[in-house]
Amino acid sequence: MNVRTLAREERADFADLLDTLTPEQWEMPSLCVGWTVREVVAHAVSYDELGARGLTRRLARARLSLSRANALGLAEYRVRPPQELVAVMRRNPQPRGLLAAFGGMIGFVDGLIHQQDIRRPLGLPRTIPEVRLKRVLRLALVAPPVGAAQRLRGLRAIATDLDWSAGKGTEVRGPAEALLLSLAGRRAAVADLTGPGVPMLAARTVG
Repeated sequence: MNVRTLAREERADFADLLDTLTPEQWEMPSLCVGWTVREVVAHAVSYDELGARGLTRRLARARLSLSRANALGLAEYRVRPPQELVAVMRRNPQPRGLLAAFGGMIGFVDGLIHQQDIRRPLGLPRTIPEVRLKRVLRLALVAPPVGAAQRLRGLRAIATDLDWSAGKGTEVRGPAEALLLSLAGRRAAVADLTGPGVPMLAARTVG
């Protein structure tokens, strides 16, 4: 299954989740330090309505910095009501613009991780389809903004619930979803892991 298809399926699941949230849940903290649930969603859709010209303008304003471009998008979309943010996601079932780059890889990895950024603090676990979880683990290691490759240095990550492992060094084991989030820098997920490499990985996370 190609990444664009996986990205589309993940986004549909994300929108379905958002439709179930209460107003109070939208304002709760996420795993992204300093961001509420609403702000995570605002970031997730902040490139959807940008055509090539709009994306060029945003990157120019950000002086070609991805972090500054993300901040500009967040500032624009965080003020929108939840139902409008969900509507943007529904109108764009396939990630567009920057998120469509590399065959949809950015949108897929970003969308799956951010859905978990919301689900975990809200106590809304899910079973992620194995085909998506295996693919996102591989892709996260080659997506520089995620930082997973740097956090994996000197470690060997081994999933206990599916056939996946990566890296060389001190072992860290656990559910694939927890490994993904830990390698993406979410400290809250490290508690689900075991092995002598856990302290090293925890030191490389935030939150």
